[in-house]
Amino acid sequence: MSVTNQLAEIPLSTILASKDLPTLPLIASKLLVLTAREDTTLNDIAALIVQDMALSTKILRVANSSFYSFPQQIASINQAVSILGLNAVRSLVLSFSLLSVGGKQRKSKFELGRFWERSLVEATGTKLILEQVPNADTEEAFTCGLLQNIGKLIIATTLPDQYHRLQEILEETANSGGTIDEGQQNQIEREVIGHTHTEIGYEVAKMWGLPESLLLPIKYHHQPLDYTGGILKHTQSVRATYLSGLLAQIFYSDTPEIYHKQFRHEAKQLLGLKVLGVNTVLKVIDHNIGQSARYFGISIKPVKSVAEILQEANLRLSLINLSYEEMNRELIKSKMELEKLTQELAQKNRLLENLANLDGLTEINNHRFFQHFLDAEINRCIRNDRSLSLLLADIDHFKQFNDTYGHQTGDYVLKEFSLITKEVIREYDLIARYGGEEFVFVLPETGQEEAVTVAEKIRQTVENHSFDDGNTTYHVTVSIGVATAQPTQEGFQKNDFINAADEALYEAKNNGRNRVAVFRPKKKKWFGF
Repeated sequence: MSVTNQLAEIPLSTILASKDLPTLPLIASKLLVLTAREDTTLNDIAALIVQDMALSTKILRVANSSFYSFPQQIASINQAVSILGLNAVRSLVLSFSLLSVGGKQRKSKFELGRFWERSLVEATGTKLILEQVPNADTEEAFTCGLLQNIGKLIIATTLPDQYHRLQEILEETANSGGTIDEGQQNQIEREVIGHTHTEIGYEVAKMWGLPESLLLPIKYHHQPLDYTGGILKHTQSVRATYLSGLLAQIFYSDTPEIYHKQFRHEAKQLLGLKVLGVNTVLKVIDHNIGQSARYFGISIKPVKSVAEILQEANLRLSLINLSYEEMNRELIKSKMELEKLTQELAQKNRLLENLANLDGLTEINNHRFFQHFLDAEINRCIRNDRSLSLLLADIDHFKQFNDTYGHQTGDYVLKEFSLITKEVIREYDLIARYGGEEFVFVLPETGQEEAVTVAEKIRQTVENHSFDDGNTTYHVTVSIGVATAQPTQEGFQKNDFINAADEALYEAKNNGRNRVAVFRPKKKKWFGF
């Protein structure tokens, strides 16, 4: 595709020196300088951020939201910096700062609100995609997605004439029924400006002082395979950013079914995502976009689900040959059916989610949820260098109790046990049914001494409780094994951690039951304090 009325090539130096070039807010610029220094401490970062009260409030709001899903309340910027870490806090500050960039642009065809709305979709998509990749670093994923098309904003603000020419070409193509892919768009940008928006965005972001982890996705997000640096973290970020662009096209293009198919195929090819991971992204992306918009103060219209978008696209294709009246009737009918189906699906999804994570008898979390929760806590402890404790509890002589009093009474005891022990632990601790009469407790950021105190409190609560089913009063006791780990220590394995708690439980039962036992390794590796 060749462009007529070609304008003169603009040197990059002219763009970088433009008086209309957007700049980062002062606090973001200071933070970039500060984080580039090797001697910077977390206290230095916190001291800078607290100077901006509005920004501090926004960071605490997001830090305490499901965007991070931390079990405890984060009450101060110092605590946020300590728990989230330098990269995550820098990413949050940049994200809030970037969303204010471009507000003083001259009158233009460029729709700033729509630009940031789409960038928010891509940012949410990048983070969600990387969350499906085992052990991927997601701390800066959101900002990578937010920044990927920053070059388009730079073109619109510094080169308005060239930007208008680009828009005219795109509109002419659309009006003639044609489409322009990314390769053709890059070609047009080169002919009109002399550079692509990825090249311009990369150079401006580099001038701002952004780290390489944020620069590379800007440069390669349209051609992810061109990045050959060999660093896994950067490879995953570049490819997830590219895939988020395909995901955004499902929401913004006239042919969502094409991008839906392409996303499914390339997510598997580029990041090795399994069908379950791809389905998770497509299922929850609309919900996550709405949450991100609220967290970052972006006003957007209600987001349709991918399933609804695809159904509407298929409906448009099927109605293309119908008369206007027939089309109108079918649209109304289909819309009513779709709304009903959407409500039914939402209800069934909520039910399935509960069934998947809850034990049907005790209505506490099940073994499956425990495994996921423990994985997340181990990763968080590694990130923040914290300890983690595990309690494995077994109701004493429960088989004999069942044989004597019957399974219905046994079921009552299991349910009552869950209720009374749940009251002993903290809100952000976990109780789950491990299997049969065994229960597991996960105590985040808890050392061995504290864990033993909690275990003893659970044991005493059970021993002193009267299990009254309305007919008879029963008494049971419980044996508990305690294991404490520092997951950052060399040699740590999750299964070894669980086995340690199991060994301690065996010791408690072997020594007479109704007691607490602590796992003490023969060789000091990573347990205990």
